[in-house]
Amino acid sequence: MTPEELLTTTRTVRKRLDLTRPVPLELIERALTTALQAPSGSNRQSWRWLVVTDADQRAKIGAVYQRACRDYLESAGAAGRLFADDPARSPVQHRVHDSVEHLADRMGDAPVLVLPCLETPGPLPAGNQAGLWGSVLPAAWSYMLAARALGLGTAWTTLHLAYEREVAEILGLPPTVHQAALIPTAYYTGTTFKQAPRQPLAEVLHLDRW
Repeated sequence: MTPEELLTTTRTVRKRLDLTRPVPLELIERALTTALQAPSGSNRQSWRWLVVTDADQRAKIGAVYQRACRDYLESAGAAGRLFADDPARSPVQHRVHDSVEHLADRMGDAPVLVLPCLETPGPLPAGNQAGLWGSVLPAAWSYMLAARALGLGTAWTTLHLAYEREVAEILGLPPTVHQAALIPTAYYTGTTFKQAPRQPLAEVLHLDRW
């Protein structure tokens, strides 16, 4: 794939994750090694990575995610309730909603769960949160791109963070390690990934002033 193709066809994979096929740890390590080349504020490299392959651990995390996802699906901000009056976007939103619901019941079945984390000397500091999380989120996205290049599908999810401490207890995380996302990783079915419909650039671009 060209860089442009990789960047425009790395989709959130929910329904098409192959939950029956084991993923070699070597592939995850290769993707994470690529991810470590991402930028890091002041070159601190304070990212930490939890890779969960144990079936019992995955099931426990999946149960927490399922509960958080049910809360989300019943909320006013759920994907299927957005843009209800837009005939072009509403069908897309309903498909997203359905795929979120699908993954909610299967997160714990994904062969690999990857949790990018940030380690701090103490509690999360107040102030520049963008700078803080900017030291792990680009690396997490790089992991997802690298996984795609290696034939793996991923999904960026954060709903479990409503119960972050519960997952931290499952994983034995100290209070100074903060989770950024939960990324199920698996081989995928089908090869028809393509660009997603997006707003025209002219509708979201501002030059020099708002």
